[in-house]
Amino acid sequence: MKLTMRSTTDSILQPSDEVAEALAAGAPVVALESTIISHGLPQPRNLEVARELEGVVRAAGAVPATIAVLDGVPRIGLDEVELERIASEPGLRKLGQRDLPLAAALKASGATTVSATSFLAARAGIRVFATGGLGGVHRGWAEDQDESADLDTLARTRITVVCAGVKSILDVPATLQRLETRGVSVVGFGTDTFPGFYLHSSGQPIDWRIESPDEAAAIMRGQDVLGGPETALIVANPVPEDQQLDPELHDRVLGEALAAAEREGVKGQAITPFLLGYLVNGTAGASLEANLAAVRGNTALAARIAVAWARP
Repeated sequence: MKLTMRSTTDSILQPSDEVAEALAAGAPVVALESTIISHGLPQPRNLEVARELEGVVRAAGAVPATIAVLDGVPRIGLDEVELERIASEPGLRKLGQRDLPLAAALKASGATTVSATSFLAARAGIRVFATGGLGGVHRGWAEDQDESADLDTLARTRITVVCAGVKSILDVPATLQRLETRGVSVVGFGTDTFPGFYLHSSGQPIDWRIESPDEAAAIMRGQDVLGGPETALIVANPVPEDQQLDPELHDRVLGEALAAAEREGVKGQAITPFLLGYLVNGTAGASLEANLAAVRGNTALAARIAVAWARP
């Protein structure tokens, strides 16, 4: 199955030369988000991790395409100068899919979230995307109806997302139900339970399990042959048990974080960074290390799936 750049996006998206050549040749390409660089890690470790993840993709025989918006232009693949800019420029926006037209019109710069990265990658002709954890349904949804834009984008974007489940601060059962309702396929890679982001397992069962990148590529081909809605495929890849956050520590600190958010009236877009920051501090950085372990594993698996997908 060959990967090709859609001609309608040639004047809108700006792929790097390396990515453009790979797409034209049908070579494997893996999309990477940029918010982990700009907002998820401290300097200078953020740039080190960005380079490391691109190296993981290359080691597996694929081409990395870190995605961001610079001066209003969606960049599909960043060179070293652009990567450094994402890692160090102050005031970079965090861009979801809804923000992309505004950033383009106002020539703004920003890092792309899961929703924006998925959308831009699919528009560019990239089929596989690696990230840490997805957004989802927030706890207390019945009161606030707070739900990540990731879910809506994945319900209408033909992309394969390799992730370690959804962020454990969310309502995991409700998120899985929402994905089912929206027709988004979910498979566990070597697991019968949905991963718990920082944790090897959330304890929630999933219906389908695969054991190899070739099986993931076969499902992707099945999506195309069957047609239907342009929904995503989520490949849920758990963080190894020996690299997960200690479950007891996770549950205790998360409970404290939720109580603090309630006490301080933190809601809406502020709740996710508040809870994640509380977890980093409350676990003395152990949650961040578990997050990075998950991202590394997801990136390596995504590259293997991209290679299998590009194979004739």
